[in-house]
Parts: sequence; structure tokens; C-alpha cells
Amino acid sequence: MKPVQHHMEEKPEPRSPATRTIVSAVLADGRLVETLYMPESGSTAFAVWDGERVGITHEIALGDERLVPYRGDNPLLKHRVVLFPSAATIFEDTATLVAEVAAYIHKYVDVATPFEKLAVEYVLFTWVYDRFQELPYLRLHGEYGSGKTRFLQVVGAICRTPIFAGGASTVSPLFHLLDRFQGTLILDEADFRFSDERAQLVKILNNGNTRGFPVLRSESVNGKEYRPVAYQVYGPKIVAMRGEFDDRALESRFISERSDGRALRSDIPINLSASQADEVLELRNKLLMYRFRRFAEAGNWFEPIDRSFEPRLNQVFSPLLANIEAQETREALRAYARARNRALVDERGVSNEAQLLAVLRHLSVNGPSPAIALADIADLYGRAFAADHLTPPTPRFIGGVLRKRLGIRPQKSHGVYVIPAMERAKLSYLYDRYNVTDEDAERVAAFDTTRALELTFEPLDRQGRVEVGDVGDVATP
Repeated sequence: MKPVQHHMEEKPEPRSPATRTIVSAVLADGRLVETLYMPESGSTAFAVWDGERVGITHEIALGDERLVPYRGDNPLLKHRVVLFPSAATIFEDTATLVAEVAAYIHKYVDVATPFEKLAVEYVLFTWVYDRFQELPYLRLHGEYGSGKTRFLQVVGAICRTPIFAGGASTVSPLFHLLDRFQGTLILDEADFRFSDERAQLVKILNNGNTRGFPVLRSESVNGKEYRPVAYQVYGPKIVAMRGEFDDRALESRFISERSDGRALRSDIPINLSASQADEVLELRNKLLMYRFRRFAEAGNWFEPIDRSFEPRLNQVFSPLLANIEAQETREALRAYARARNRALVDERGVSNEAQLLAVLRHLSVNGPSPAIALADIADLYGRAFAADHLTPPTPRFIGGVLRKRLGIRPQKSHGVYVIPAMERAKLSYLYDRYNVTDEDAERVAAFDTTRALELTFEPLDRQGRVEVGDVGDVATP
């Protein structure tokens, strides 16, 4: 008889929760988590806000996952590439906090008063930007020695999770830093002068003001194979640069100010003292509490700057407007947006597209038929704006501008390309967009040979005769 063998089921060993390093989080129960860094001890921790009070912990257990902060000995923290608060400090009210931030910026930076107010509000906005779907960028541009770097140092240091990218040798680390820390990029554009680096930077700026548009890059897995990697680059950005970007759409994302053209205030310190770092940490701690208090309310309503403005301006600047409580500062932002909108319209008014629309406005009223021929447009455009072009424009060139830049599709009719009547319905909107008026059309009319030929004939008298003098007659004294 064989002995009975008893098999005991082996119990699986309990799995330790997976550890994930984070900077901040919004937990499923609504709690807010933010990283703290204590410079005295070089250690990190989490500040956890439950809606009423702040707790401090070194890790958060979430089922099978354990959340931990970045280590305090991380070189990015030790060398102040990325900055964090050290505590969440109570402040009186938002108006008082705004006044403290304004006093701090005014003490170390000399910019125009309206831009200074907007910079203050932009700092507060960075602490709740993740409640919005779009955001603007802040920029100071001017020649070297005009205070751009000081502006980055002073204003950037009190933004939420500032990432100081001035020491980057290439643009590549920025993708990783933005994706990992999701903070405020503090960028000196002059550090990236070469065309390939500038192109990568433009990708970050083009995709980084709207949530949900990551930048895709191909990265090596094992030195041989490449795979696409998506980097989240959405977030506030403060930029210093000498000039402007060629892309006008990118330019429209910036709240800008020139740093040159004015004498430096005599009370501005030439060098930043050690006490400035203490001021920064004190403000950063209060701004963390501002985030905790403001987060639930931020982003719940939007108000357009002005519905008559360019749609992009309303899209980009409305989130900042929604977070500003002081009516005076709200009006300052509206005034800035009004000037930007006027500049955009004026800039379009002197473009090739505006010139072409002036020709169309004249021909749509005085043309020989409802369908305007591209050959007639090219002929009048070439004579009216000959000084702006080295060679006379061809109908093919005119057709390309109409299709690609103005969204008007010419059609072939009886062997020639024309603008059909149904496409002319778009012209009224384009006239307004490019600020093309009846006066612009009248100026073009002076070059219309068809009209000019009509005006060369003398009007008939009552008997139907034309008074014509003898060509050979010479006036005698």
C-alpha cells in the first residue's frame, strides 16, 4: 500500500508595492501632493493638502503603488536647476500676497509698470496653470546688458517648480525636464543659437501652450533600434531673447516687453544679495499655500478678453484673465491685448495678402463680370504694387496666394481661372481680418487701365460734340 502524499499549496509571496517617483499629483480623493525640499538638510518630503490642512509625509501608499519624492541629493535639486518650496506658509489674503510679490519684483527688476503687474499675476498663474487648457508665455526681449537675465532670475525663482535651462548645452534635456517635472521653463533663448537647436526649441514653444499636444521624438533603445517617445511640454514659460520669432503664430503666444530703451532705476541693486534667496524661499512657501487654496476654484470660468479680437488672443490670454482678481490688473491685461490685436491687424494691412485683397475689393465692384479672372488680378496687382516686387506676378502666383494664404479656391471657366461667385462670399470676412477698406480699393483704382481709359475721353457737350483743340496749336503770349 502506497503512502498517501499530502500536497500543500504554496502561497504566493506578497508583492511589494511598485515605487514611483513623482513631483506633484492630484489624488483620486482630491488631495493635492507637492514636493518640498529642505535646503538645510538637503532632504525632500511631500506636502499633502486635504482641503483644510497640510500634512507632511515621505511617501504615499496607494494600493499596489508607493509614491515617493525625488531624493534630496539629486543634482538638479542640489545645483538649483529645479526649485521647490520648503513648506506651505499661511498668508493673509490674495491681495496681500500679490502686493508682496509685486514689491519683491520691483525691488530687483526695472520694467514698465503695466508689464510688472502682468508679471506678478503670471507668477500666481504658474501655481495653478494645470487647471487650464491653454496658457500664454511671458517674455522680455532686448539687447544684451538690458536686464533680461536678472528678470529671469528674479521672476523665475518664485514660479511653480522653475526649471532653469540656461546651463543646457543642447535642447534635448529640456524635453526630459519638462516631461518629468512639469514646471515653469525659465529659458534664455540666446543659449540656443544654432538652427537645429532653435528648431527644437520652436517645437517646445509651439506645442507647450496647449494641453494634449506632446512632442514626439525618436530615441534609441539599445543603440540600434529607435522608438517614438512622447514628451509632455505643456506649461508656463518665461523667455529672454534679443529679437522675435519669424513665426507670427508663435509670436502671438507671448506677453512681451522690451527691456532696452530706458535708463535703469538708481535703486536697482547691481548684484543679488544672499538675502534675496531668503526672500524667494519665503514667497515660494506662501505661493504653495496659494496653490492649495486656489486650486479647486481656478479654471471654473472663463471670460474672453474681447470677442472682437483675434481668436488666438482670446484663447491665449483668457486663462490668465480668469485668474486675476484685481480689476485694475484685469484692465491692464485687456489694454495689452488691445494693443496686440491692433498691431496684428496693422501688420496684416501691409502684407502681400492685404495688397491682393485691395485689388479684389476694387475688382469685385468695378470688374467686367461677377467672376474675377486671375489674369485681371495679376495685371492690376502688378501695376499697383510694382515697387514691392522684382518681377510682375503671374496668375499662377496669384492663385497660389489665394489658395494657400487666403483660403479662396479659383476655378477654371471657359479656359481661364476665375474666382467664382460663391468664393467671393469669403471676401467680407477677409477684408475685416486684414483691415482692407474702401480707401485701399480707391488707391488701387488709380492703376486700373480700364478705368483710366474711360477717364481719358472728354465728356460730350449738350449737342453731342467733343471739344478738342488743335494739337498743333501753340499758345501765343
